[in-house]
Amino acid sequence: MILELDCGNSFIKWRVIHTADAAITGGGIVDSDQALVAAIGALPGLHLAGGRMVSVRSEEETTALCALLQQAFAIDVKVAQPVQEMAGVRNGYEDFQRLGMDRWLGALGAFHLAKAACLVIDFGTAAKADFVAADGEHLGGYICPGMPLMRSQLRTHTRRIRYDDASAERALSSLAPGRSTVEAVERGCVLMLQGFARTQIEQAKALWGDDFTIFLTGGDAPLVHEAVPQARIVPDLVFVGLAMACPLS
Repeated sequence: MILELDCGNSFIKWRVIHTADAAITGGGIVDSDQALVAAIGALPGLHLAGGRMVSVRSEEETTALCALLQQAFAIDVKVAQPVQEMAGVRNGYEDFQRLGMDRWLGALGAFHLAKAACLVIDFGTAAKADFVAADGEHLGGYICPGMPLMRSQLRTHTRRIRYDDASAERALSSLAPGRSTVEAVERGCVLMLQGFARTQIEQAKALWGDDFTIFLTGGDAPLVHEAVPQARIVPDLVFVGLAMACPLS
């Protein structure tokens, strides 16, 4: 079994797969290193042979998590590192080491699946878009606040905006103009994300016409799919790239 980890700024997404066929044994999302160890340890019949990780955390935080996993499960965890070129994709940043590893692995995974020009739009804490041409050239991308950041900023800087997660979920049953604050905020944020996606698609069409594949990934991708039904939702796109960057036998 192999442990795969996607360590973001707010949460850790994890899964355990079988070495032979990559069948998923278990997985989830946690908010702390300790919760991660507890969740992995609760899997029945666990026998880990190794692990691989993509992390946007600091080097110190990443090293500490690797040490914790070594102590808990006696495994070495490979951490994906920035490179200028891999699997036919060329990093498009002026300083290739500055491109976020989650974005880089998403681009690798998308190009591997599409084998053609592709647009990757990731809706997590931040909303990110990356463009990969048919020859594998990464052309760069865009970053803006995602749903969690937009919601948090409105709650932090506007005293009258206070509501719970259950109310937020109910508010998204429709995108009609909101008749309460929670409806207005939640639906407004979704429309912002959908507008972001449509704008990226317009950019891609200006570059490539209709000859490209759109990938949506990240936790809030389903909120946008209705607005761009031609897109493919691939929740674990980063893990596709991670397997390429950190192969384990």
